[in-house]
Amino acid sequence: MTETDLHWLSTTELARVIGSGEVSSREALAHFVKRVEALDGPINAVVHWDLDQAEAGALEADEAYAAGRPLGPLHGVPLTIKDSFQTKGCITTSGAPELADFVPSEDAAPVAALRSAGAIPFAKTNLPIWAGDIQSHNEVYGCTNNPHNLDRTPGGSSGGSAAALAMGFTPLELGSDIGGSIRVPAHYSGVMGHKPSYGAVPAHGQIPGMPGTLSQADLAVAGPMARHVEDLELALDLLVGPDRWMRPAWSIALPPSRNQDAAKLRVAGWFDDDYCPVDPDTVDALMHLAALLDGAGVSVDIEARPAFTLEKIDGVFSRLLQAALAGSHDRGAIEAMAANPGEGHMAELRKAASQRHRDWLADNERRLQLRKRWEEFFTSFDIMLMPVQPRAAIPHDHSPQQWERRTTIGGVDRPYMDLFGWTGPAGAAFLPATVVPIGADRDGLPIGVQIVGPYLEDKTTLALAALIAELCGGCPKPALAM
Repeated sequence: MTETDLHWLSTTELARVIGSGEVSSREALAHFVKRVEALDGPINAVVHWDLDQAEAGALEADEAYAAGRPLGPLHGVPLTIKDSFQTKGCITTSGAPELADFVPSEDAAPVAALRSAGAIPFAKTNLPIWAGDIQSHNEVYGCTNNPHNLDRTPGGSSGGSAAALAMGFTPLELGSDIGGSIRVPAHYSGVMGHKPSYGAVPAHGQIPGMPGTLSQADLAVAGPMARHVEDLELALDLLVGPDRWMRPAWSIALPPSRNQDAAKLRVAGWFDDDYCPVDPDTVDALMHLAALLDGAGVSVDIEARPAFTLEKIDGVFSRLLQAALAGSHDRGAIEAMAANPGEGHMAELRKAASQRHRDWLADNERRLQLRKRWEEFFTSFDIMLMPVQPRAAIPHDHSPQQWERRTTIGGVDRPYMDLFGWTGPAGAAFLPATVVPIGADRDGLPIGVQIVGPYLEDKTTLALAALIAELCGGCPKPALAM
């Protein structure tokens, strides 16, 4: 087993070689640590080590193998963890100066699930403060850069996770997603991510909320990120289950793919929209994907749509999202927003963040109506292909009022918020969405596709993801990672 082989192995294959004794867990851990130390300087993806615990865990894993004890599916596999997930005995900050020295006494639920399967967390990866941006920059650990172009962001909030995967620093990562925080970094950084159906994966112990919070935020999910679809599937199976409140009596068994032959899935494509225009490079990549699928026997209907507009579902999603994030504002700020929201786009955000509960109930009902429209659509189709964002990775911009930032899409100056128009249809309706790379823009930056499927039918989106990854060649390796 050569060093090059080791850090580009899939999680599944790495678990196999450790479980067969070809490589020890301690050797694998030492290899990944050495690689991070050698290559992470210009990237800044890995921001805090947990080596004492990791080395003890790796030794225990090797002793278990030597003693012939039963091994878990991730036995001895070293991996990094996004710094929003509480990790027992390891500083967990969520990018917030207030938590710069916070050491959790227990693992977040997803971390515990991976650790119980035999994984060895060895470091934490960067993110924006409170996981609240699509760029990964904070006052505690600084800025993470995109491995494909250091002048661009790797995405957020799981940007350090995506960059670490792209660089071969880890075979598997945990992401979280409320407004695209798994999907956007996967798209920007040229890796894979799966946003599970809402409620399928317990996420207690993620920050925010603050440590000790027992509620789970509306819209928010935790899910796997990797470089191989088989790893997304493996990790999802380990993460799915009832939460801490339902565990005494409930169980979850996700159904298999609607068709085990992915080429027989009924696929639609929603590649552009006047409400949120997509740049030509991204549209070209999506159309090329449709042609590749057609060559593999999959017909993609690019005219089919659910019975709602992108504008309609994005509006509902935006209001629900701002309500879900309103806990970051103190009561006085909320009252000030409600009394004087101002004018323009920021006014709409302030109104959403300070809305009355009766207004939230109305939007929740609109959400359920939209979920029903999706449900009806998925009687005729199994998958909807969509952009993740209307362009590839954006340049760094850490100006403090992020919603007042600007960007360019297809050479046109646009509001920063226009970057979010395509994450809402899956987010608002609680749907699973898998992202895999499908090409690059004219600057060589990765472009991913969002594979959206019916609620709780995550295995269907993963089945088509595997076929697309095969057709498109998988994850591109950055020049800095060679």
